[in-house]
Amino acid sequence: MNKFHLLVLVLAIFSCKEAPKKEVVTKVVEEMTTQVDLDKYPTELNKVFEAHGGLNAWKGYKTLNFEMPNEKFNEIQTIDLHKRHDKIITPDYSIGYNGSEVWLLDNTGNYEGKPKFYHNLMFYFCAMPFVLSDDGIKYEEVDALVYDGVSYPGYKISYNSGVGASSTDEYYIHYDAKTYEMRWLGYTMTYFSGEPSDKISWINYADWVKVDEVLLPKSITWHKVEEGVIKEAAKTVNFENASLSTTAKPMEFFTKPDNAIIVE
Repeated sequence: MNKFHLLVLVLAIFSCKEAPKKEVVTKVVEEMTTQVDLDKYPTELNKVFEAHGGLNAWKGYKTLNFEMPNEKFNEIQTIDLHKRHDKIITPDYSIGYNGSEVWLLDNTGNYEGKPKFYHNLMFYFCAMPFVLSDDGIKYEEVDALVYDGVSYPGYKISYNSGVGASSTDEYYIHYDAKTYEMRWLGYTMTYFSGEPSDKISWINYADWVKVDEVLLPKSITWHKVEEGVIKEAAKTVNFENASLSTTAKPMEFFTKPDNAIIVE
């Protein structure tokens, strides 16, 4: 064997031995980037996040997809979990948010909704409880919610001024005292008025599905509320074909189509 062939053989063997080390280093770096400072959340709320798969798992995902069926078609929603760009696709209309503008593509001319309010609304309900770990949130332990004789401990969530499209909104998360799974979400709506509200709407979260490493709601049910008391179920919304990916969609996916309009 001449010196050239010997050199090639040595380099080939050396390369084969070094390759696994590179994979290990890459994996360690990826794991380090998804570690979350759990100390900034209340202890019991951390247990809720953990019961649903944990914040470290959730923060490692970059894209969420899910579908919402109605009588005509399924809404297909895609969200960039880090940048919070989003896109809703249906046969009749599409809505998107590219980070600075909300756009609408109305294929039939019959869309009567409010895209700036709606474009990420159902994402927040679908991504519970994890969206309650966002930056700019304040936590306050509140009295347990009692429904059908069962007591559910909970927290009030409020936002620092200027956070999100409606920083005066408030949320209330209540969880199963034994399993720590989320059971109820209360919320006030201040988007249109901009003023704080004491009218709380309540959603029951009792139907969960494992999506990759985390639990996400399979369906949620709004309840009637009379004089602050939660009554019977009123409306159920289903989430279907949910999926999570550690890969982000390209920015072009959320870009306004040429024939769409910017919503003012």
